[in-house]
Amino acid sequence: MTLPAVLNQVGLIAIGRNEGERLKRCLASVKNQLAHIVYVDSGSTDGSVELVQSLGVEVVSLDLSVPFTAARARNTGFRRLLEINPSIQFVQFVDGDCEVVEGWLAVAHQALMEHESWAVVCGRRREKFPHQSVYNLLCDLEWDTPIGEAGSCGGDFLIRVDAFKQINGFNPGLIAGEEPEMCVRLRQQGWRIWRLDHEMTLHDAQMTNFGQWWKRAKRTGHAFAEGSSLHGSSEQRHWVRETRSLWFWGVVVPTAALASASLTHGLGLVLLLAYPLMVVRISARHCSKMQLKPALLYALSCVIGKFAQASGAIQFLWNRLSGKRSSLIEYKA
Repeated sequence: MTLPAVLNQVGLIAIGRNEGERLKRCLASVKNQLAHIVYVDSGSTDGSVELVQSLGVEVVSLDLSVPFTAARARNTGFRRLLEINPSIQFVQFVDGDCEVVEGWLAVAHQALMEHESWAVVCGRRREKFPHQSVYNLLCDLEWDTPIGEAGSCGGDFLIRVDAFKQINGFNPGLIAGEEPEMCVRLRQQGWRIWRLDHEMTLHDAQMTNFGQWWKRAKRTGHAFAEGSSLHGSSEQRHWVRETRSLWFWGVVVPTAALASASLTHGLGLVLLLAYPLMVVRISARHCSKMQLKPALLYALSCVIGKFAQASGAIQFLWNRLSGKRSSLIEYKA
């Protein structure tokens, strides 16, 4: 696929807030590849807007009197991109803390041109500094998902404009998990999601402490609970299994262990041995594709993460019962 064809048919939307140098690297990775780029800013105070304008990139600043979500930012960017060039056929979405790998746009564009039933293609997202912290490494391990047809994508992907329009884009009310939820609706319309065996983006998580990791896992639990409430009864059973798992391991088992301990002279605490056993089971399952130490680290994060996810699910449930709107759960400073 020649570069002019990509330039003519593909636009890009980046979103961010206070990403600084990460945003600069993000836009630099695509500036010379695409003619139409829109950056959507959500209240940055670090000069991001001025930086982007100096690069000659279109900027849209969100009205923060309306509650912010990444989904709303992406929808806003999509509308502006098509105002600039209504003939664009494909849109690459990227988070402002990611760099697009050279060659990805041409490969992704070619894939959608060759497969008319595919609405979305994504590739391999890598952590740029996986060994900077154990939390960055966990991000890198988390994104190593299977190649081929997928149920969903992450925040970086190329999508057909027609498919995005058909489902009215993202659900702007979601504070997390908006991409998988969008993919559920795409698949309900007969579209397919595909993950290519090709490098796509480099992500700069800058996660350096446990508190950041906990908030990120909490946000995941909120997304699981809200996603299953929206589409759990659909054919896809969206995030039903994940939600049941977080409730069971994050709430039911520890509650049962503590509640029964007083009645059994402490024997009820034996139930807590299920957690180290789960660590062993998960690490053994992943040792075939990673070394023992990363496998153990990943397994430990999965187990501890159940408690963080449960806190996010509880927050979602409480807000739903009390009629409150969920606020963003952000892990970056």
